[in-house]
Amino acid sequence: MQSRQDRLAKLMQHRHVKGLLTGAALLVLVHIVGTLGYHFLGRPDASWIDSFYMTFITVATIGYGEMVDLSHHPMGRLFTVFIAVWGIGVMSYVFSTLVALLVDSDLNAHRRRKRMEKEIAKLSGHYIVCGIGRVGSNVAKELVNTKRQFVVVESDRAALDAWLEHHPNALYVHDDAADDAALLRAGLMGASGVFAVTGDDSHNLMIAMSVKMLNPKVRVVVRLHDVRNTNKARRAGADEIVSPDFTGGMRIASAMVRPHVVNFMDQMLRSEGGLRVEEVVLPPTMAPVALARLLPRSRAYMLMAIYENAKWTFNPPDDIEVGGGVTLVLMADPGGRELAEEQIRKHG
Repeated sequence: MQSRQDRLAKLMQHRHVKGLLTGAALLVLVHIVGTLGYHFLGRPDASWIDSFYMTFITVATIGYGEMVDLSHHPMGRLFTVFIAVWGIGVMSYVFSTLVALLVDSDLNAHRRRKRMEKEIAKLSGHYIVCGIGRVGSNVAKELVNTKRQFVVVESDRAALDAWLEHHPNALYVHDDAADDAALLRAGLMGASGVFAVTGDDSHNLMIAMSVKMLNPKVRVVVRLHDVRNTNKARRAGADEIVSPDFTGGMRIASAMVRPHVVNFMDQMLRSEGGLRVEEVVLPPTMAPVALARLLPRSRAYMLMAIYENAKWTFNPPDDIEVGGGVTLVLMADPGGRELAEEQIRKHG
């Protein structure tokens, strides 16, 4: 939903554009009236071109002299005064409207930037997507589909504009993601995670290093083309490393040897309801409680496994007790995930 300021800005811009069109129409009308008038007053010697030129230099205040002889037509000079006053007035109106449109456009852009900076400053637990190219845009789309807040950091204006064309209300920072100031403006100190997914491995390593130096607690996922850079990425602070080339190869092999599993995952990812396998971490201070009490069975979500002390328990029984720090793995859409988190907060 557009804010009141956005609606007002569009209304003002529309008013100025309408004013420009009105002014242009009046300017054309002045030249038509002037051309017809001078052609009539200067007959039979005044041509159509001379009549139009006489009108033009009068409105433009060039003042080359009378291209159409009005010495025998005193009323013709009064007509010139009329055309001059009308034309100069219209020209002034068009010029002032154009200036107002340009000034308002700059002011509106400044207001939008300030408003966006305030919105980013209020965020907490959001994600930062560094790079909005082919991989980054798909990461961002997944965050949109699962209703997670995020900020895009991109230095390439063309790539950023391509994203904003389809997501005009997206939050973004137009800057280099490896720059500390850009990360701080994107709300790094309150973020939950950072995606370093530019097309350059070395740039992604620099982003990971910058993030960890500013906020070591933030989780960083790094995109790498060359898997030989994995150890470097780990030393730079990457918590998780993904190679699209390696993952793509595994996906192709799986499509051949386990097609139904791959089809199941594809259908889940493409579902309109945003169905996903999600994880929810229990608050560290939560006292042990039976799973059936903590998370009653519901069609909104399906508990698949729990992870505790580096150990997995799949399809856990209802009487098992879970406490702070345990990770629950659920299959749910965004609404189901929120419902499960709400149930957990009651016991937290």
